[in-house]
Amino acid sequence: MRPASRLLTLLTLTLLATACRDEQAGPKPRAKALPPPAQVRVLDAAPSDLTYRSGATFGGGAVRYLGTRVSPPVAAPGQAVKLEHYFEAMRAMPRGWKFFVHVVDPASGQMMVNADHDFAGGAAPLGTWPVGKVVEDVHTVPMPPAPGRVVLGFWQGDERLAVDDPSAHMGDNRVLGPQLGGGPPPLPEYTVRRASKAPVIDGELDDAVWKDAAPVVLRGSFDGREPSLRTEARLAYDDQYLYVAFDVEDPDVWGTLREQDTPIYEQEVVEIFLDANADGRTYNEMQVSPHNVNFDAYFPARRQGMDLSWDSGMKTAVKVRGTLDNPEDRDEGWRVEMRIPFARLAEVPNVPPKKGERWRFNLYRLEHVGRQQVEGQSFSPLFVGDFHALPRFGWLVFE
Repeated sequence: MRPASRLLTLLTLTLLATACRDEQAGPKPRAKALPPPAQVRVLDAAPSDLTYRSGATFGGGAVRYLGTRVSPPVAAPGQAVKLEHYFEAMRAMPRGWKFFVHVVDPASGQMMVNADHDFAGGAAPLGTWPVGKVVEDVHTVPMPPAPGRVVLGFWQGDERLAVDDPSAHMGDNRVLGPQLGGGPPPLPEYTVRRASKAPVIDGELDDAVWKDAAPVVLRGSFDGREPSLRTEARLAYDDQYLYVAFDVEDPDVWGTLREQDTPIYEQEVVEIFLDANADGRTYNEMQVSPHNVNFDAYFPARRQGMDLSWDSGMKTAVKVRGTLDNPEDRDEGWRVEMRIPFARLAEVPNVPPKKGERWRFNLYRLEHVGRQQVEGQSFSPLFVGDFHALPRFGWLVFE
């Protein structure tokens, strides 16, 4: 064989060998690194509305994977899905470990999507994390054409950082993360803390109780995606009352209805639904408008027998940051405080609730963007156009 032919043959064999590389053997090929974020988010705790919770640890308890928030949780194949992963360093780690994320077939473990990237865009590699704090990584993947499982972890050379619990991975040190596709996500939970001192119901949200309460950001009620305007809620309780606070971003704060129990849900409102005994039948609905108009009702079954004569006895206050009912200027939003007596609610198991008691509930906001397009938001996304979808209510856990 002539030298030129021999060289061509060797080159061809080399390319074929490279092309046949088993992508399951290691983290390569790696996707192009995402641009670094403006800053690394360091938190005291993971958000309360994670769509997937874990707790699995790596490296003999050195690193804990807390879970992931998927948005939207339900999406069409090929649609971009945002993954927000949360980890905690339990002790200092050496540098050099890199981050990987794969979407695999749940049955075989075969790769469907390789989403490897530098943690937090390279701004927070493992080994720089503050011990005892929670760090966040955010990126997107396409929704796979068939149900897939997110698996993730850390690698260095040809080695992956060991996952401590054998049941938390598929024997390959890729810790199990959320499912993508194949149905709605698990129901979220909110742990409500006991207030050491009751808040003043004035709409200001400057009481110590709200600083101690865990915040939760509402998502699109129909599909779980991030809405166009932010709504943050917090809850607390004491022996007599459940306290609820909403902080609503709104460039045009308005409303035309002024009477108690009028259908303010046809305009802009915040709402809480409570199924205290978690039976999936009896529940209460309470709403507040920007004009501090209240609506409250009791239902003996889903959307049946609405009783407007029921009086929640709640006290509410609203603080508007802007000018009510003026579309010519730009408002900042409005804040709401609610004080709801336990004794007035339907079928409350215990007053006050016992530690560890679990109710079903949901939080909502209705926004009329441009006073025309209606946008629903919720704590637990419903995936149907019905705020009374009781099976999709989240869990309220009393601390």
